[in-house]
Amino acid sequence: MTARALMFQGCASDVGKSLIVAGLARAFANRGLVVRPFKPQNMSNNAAVTTDGGEIGRAQALQARAARAAPSVHMNPVLLKPQSETGAQVVVHGRVRCTAKAAAYQAMKRELLPSVLSSFARLREQADIVLVEGAGSASEVNLRENDIANMGFARAAGVPVVLVGDIDRGGVIASLVGTRAVIAAEDAALIRGFLINKFRGDPALFAKGMDTIAQATGWEALGLIPFFADARLLPPEDALALDKAPPVKPRARARIAVPILPHIANFDDLDPLDGEPCVEVVRVRPGAALPGDADLVILPGSKATLADLTALRGAGFDIDIAAHRRRGGRVLGVCGGYQMLGRVIDDSAGLEGPPGKAVGLGLLDVESVLTGEKKLQPARGVTDDGVPFSGYEMHMGKTTGADCARPFAKRADGSPEGAVSADGRVVGTYIHGLFADDAQRARWLALFAAGPSALSYEPLIDNTLDRLAAHLATHVDLDRLMALAS
Repeated sequence: MTARALMFQGCASDVGKSLIVAGLARAFANRGLVVRPFKPQNMSNNAAVTTDGGEIGRAQALQARAARAAPSVHMNPVLLKPQSETGAQVVVHGRVRCTAKAAAYQAMKRELLPSVLSSFARLREQADIVLVEGAGSASEVNLRENDIANMGFARAAGVPVVLVGDIDRGGVIASLVGTRAVIAAEDAALIRGFLINKFRGDPALFAKGMDTIAQATGWEALGLIPFFADARLLPPEDALALDKAPPVKPRARARIAVPILPHIANFDDLDPLDGEPCVEVVRVRPGAALPGDADLVILPGSKATLADLTALRGAGFDIDIAAHRRRGGRVLGVCGGYQMLGRVIDDSAGLEGPPGKAVGLGLLDVESVLTGEKKLQPARGVTDDGVPFSGYEMHMGKTTGADCARPFAKRADGSPEGAVSADGRVVGTYIHGLFADDAQRARWLALFAAGPSALSYEPLIDNTLDRLAAHLATHVDLDRLMALAS
């Protein structure tokens, strides 16, 4: 029997679609249903490795976890990974297909629709219900032609839609009613109802607002969802999360500085550190200096390493990092950040932008050459001091040099990974997800005498998903959603 499906589209980006789908996935899974998440097209440099050997958006990996399902490339068949203001790497079924400018990609979408529908059909064969997440805003009628992310997909697949509005940002009545006004009548007919997300205060005060929207649109009011504060504990989907205020840490004993560069990728590596009461993670934008009292500077991953290295120097972060190093501070580079720490980065093939080479920061005696083969795999092993780790690799390129003779870690198969400076205070690694491993995070905290870890990270994620599911079940009629799905 083919699974039911229901699509959740938004009035804008960051209205909470990803979390709603994750919470509903866990709620329906808790009822004993087989659930699969699906997002036809995602745009994010926060990605995850799948069990079938590809990559998908981090949000879909979280939704798969919520559904208690293994992440698959078919849950996010088209992933766009921005490399510039107007261009992105196009990943189809988990593998890089090409790099395209925005205008060229618009013309590509018609060709990608069969791949999207094929993945969707495969998931429907596996599940009782497929929860589909749209991208951006349903009201972007300028992008409607050849659309595969929102109404274009819903029409092609015959999937009913629930529209999500965010009351926290203001103007939610106008957002929903305005969407009804600008979209085509055939698209509007697919919308079965609406949800209002991130409500704060007395729900009775918005009862008239719900009625106003329902009367103006003809759509059913399906729920007013109070703000879920613990959403901050879950991995973010995209870089919008970097603009949110960090948690206050009155008991912090270690300070970690992270320069935020334009093409930062897989920055959810930092989330477990944010969860530690004893650790303050300071994200520093260009225009500000890295704090002089930092215990550790982390250079995270990048989707355009040469461009971000230029941005790093333009912001003066290279000077700050050199001063930090002279003071005896520690530096960790992950993936693209690892490559920046070396002597040379060679992208003569132009895989991440215009072809070229650049001199790195010179804190590690290594060189990196970007190659077309992308490594996508889980990673396990032990670090150089015998502490186990688990994570994943997601990178193009190979790094070699004298400091690789002091590997940061050994993989489970015995192969060396990463590099360490002669004094042990600069580390480069291709392993993402290190800090999600409790033993590995405790190892790093011990370096700063920050005290024992107060966090069991993986159980925290699952407990938060259960609380999110209960939160949604309290404020949304799950039986009604199931009845609307088709």
